[in-house]
Amino acid sequence: MERPRNPEHGDYATNVALQVAKKVGMAPRELAEALATELAAADGVDTAEVAGPGFLNLRLAADAQGEIVRRVLGSGDAFGRGDALAGRKINLEFVSANPTGPIHLGGTRWAAVGDALGRVLSAQGAEVTREYYFNDAGAQIDRFVNSLLAAAQGQPAPEDGYAGAYIDDIAAAVLRKEPDALSQPEGERRETFRKIGVGLMFEEIKQSLHDFGTDFDVFFHEDSLHANGAVAQAVGELKESGTLYEADGAWWMRTTDQGDDKDRVVIKSDGDPAYIAGDIAYLRDKVQRGFDLCIYMLGADHHGYIGRLKATAVALGYDPAVVEVLIGQMVNLVSGGKPVKMSKRAGTVVTLEDLVEAVGVDAARYELTRYSVDSGIDIDLDLLRKHTNENPVFYVQYAHARLASLQRNAAELKIELDPEADFSLLTHPREGDLIRTIGEFPSVLSKAAELREPHRVARYLESLASAYHKFYDVARVLPQGDEAPTALTHARLALCEAARQVLANGLSLLGVSAPERM
Repeated sequence: MERPRNPEHGDYATNVALQVAKKVGMAPRELAEALATELAAADGVDTAEVAGPGFLNLRLAADAQGEIVRRVLGSGDAFGRGDALAGRKINLEFVSANPTGPIHLGGTRWAAVGDALGRVLSAQGAEVTREYYFNDAGAQIDRFVNSLLAAAQGQPAPEDGYAGAYIDDIAAAVLRKEPDALSQPEGERRETFRKIGVGLMFEEIKQSLHDFGTDFDVFFHEDSLHANGAVAQAVGELKESGTLYEADGAWWMRTTDQGDDKDRVVIKSDGDPAYIAGDIAYLRDKVQRGFDLCIYMLGADHHGYIGRLKATAVALGYDPAVVEVLIGQMVNLVSGGKPVKMSKRAGTVVTLEDLVEAVGVDAARYELTRYSVDSGIDIDLDLLRKHTNENPVFYVQYAHARLASLQRNAAELKIELDPEADFSLLTHPREGDLIRTIGEFPSVLSKAAELREPHRVARYLESLASAYHKFYDVARVLPQGDEAPTALTHARLALCEAARQVLANGLSLLGVSAPERM
């Protein structure tokens, strides 16, 4: 079933006769005509017509469509939710930026999209755990510590280090906590700057995410997998099972079996574990915690990880479907028609804080979420600052505020909301279009969860706001002057409240506010 683009083709259309005619031994059009005869006599169906080789075009009676309004008012915040993923335990890992600097735009996109995806999956009944993989082991941490030490001693950043005002700020904070740090022996000094500096950076990252409306259930420390022996144990088991093979003094995994461009070293020839060794232990830990689906949301340069992580699952004896990898594309900022490249604080990249300072949390989250993650996006800062219908988030939020205002005005006129209003009176084409758009919300949510595409919710909200604005232009809801409210008044007021409720439900799933005044 779908809504035709051309309203002359009815309220809904279906190609079911074309799909099943062969199975029932009839010509498609003959089957369509038989179905049309039955449907035309059904309660709630106004007309059922056959078109072309066997398409069915349906028009519903106004009172039947009104059941959608009644259902929304009865369900409230729960309208649109389903149980398609009930019983699934999903680990959703996203952002996971290295604690070596503020979150850049790519991580900010995942903060918005990942949080929205978690809400959408939960709305379909899944038990979702939001997880941040804290990379506190490896060479990038060493470079971060070297950069802090250089800043603390008034020296320029190392060639392969990190620069920016935030490095100076954290180095100064370390010295405030440990005034004698620079006089400590080298090993102790490095450990002081590592422990305090990484801790300060990570706390700042967590606070930035919280202020952005994104919170995590678990912060998992990569270093713990090495410290508690999980990496050594997982690799040892794979060696014993014959899953790894030895070549050139190193131990390898056949990741090419799952689409990787080359096999990967797990244990290097010097005996040290490669990065993938931690991935093996980490996936094993997730499955042991009871997750039957592990979603990894990774950056644009991580395509190789798809085959790598699938191969890891197979090596551990799991179905490769336990791993799902989403790859996000780049984000660019534009202002005045020119790219914005530099951060006030980070120096070399634009950060989450820069974007929020420029346009606010709601506009940033909505804009980052309304595009498929498969596509790169250019964010027009000038557009997002506008309080006009050109700005998508303003357009949707304004529709909600206008509907909330309508309900306040009705209350002032002592007109109560009636969920049992006579919806058969809603016969105007704009009323029917608004009702049918409202009715699409559950299927939009279901498809957004199934395809891991929360941008579908944002695009739907824009179509719902459009349907409402068009309705508002032609249909007066409240009486004027000394007019008394009519049955049509109550029906339209209920329809408007249903539209407001669905807008609020959708915005909530994106982590965006639904203002009642603007």
